Amino acid sequence: MRLWCALLCCLAWAAQAEVFEAKVIAVLDGDTVLVLRERQKIKVRLADIDAPEKGQPYGKQSRDSLRALVHKQTVRVESRAVDQYARVIGYLSKDGLDVNREQVRRGMAWEYSHYHADKAYLALQSEAQQAKRGLWADAGPQAPWLWRREHPLDGRRQTKP
Repeated sequence: MRLWCALLCCLAWAAQAEVFEAKVIAVLDGDTVLVLRERQKIKVRLADIDAPEKGQPYGKQSRDSLRALVHKQTVRVESRAVDQYARVIGYLSKDGLDVNREQVRRGMAWEYSHYHADKAYLALQSEAQQAKRGLWADAGPQAPWLWRREHPLDGRRQTKP
């Protein structure tokens, strides 16, 4: 049993620190993609951001924004962890563009500082708010984590990231 636990810990650590290239084969929403790496499909949840859900205002626009950035493209994935849903939590980049930050800059996602201390995300979000880009065009957009609490039966997980 101890050997099994040690093996799981080693695998989790390896997944947290891996950097790899993969092709985006599907964009599931504004902060989740499905990539193909060596004939293996891997779901990647973009770290440090939270995008509107599919049924939420701006959900489709957020997904379409991410799709325009990376769909059918080879991206660099810098994984940080694997979550309870077996998704890789990580950072995407395409030709040097930080995709996670770009979604926030475009006003297509919230920075999610519950899991980071990177002030650049706050600055990008503030810039998007002031310019009324994306979801910030609305007077009072609802954060996805609040929306999920109010819509627990819509098929989405209640707790995300």
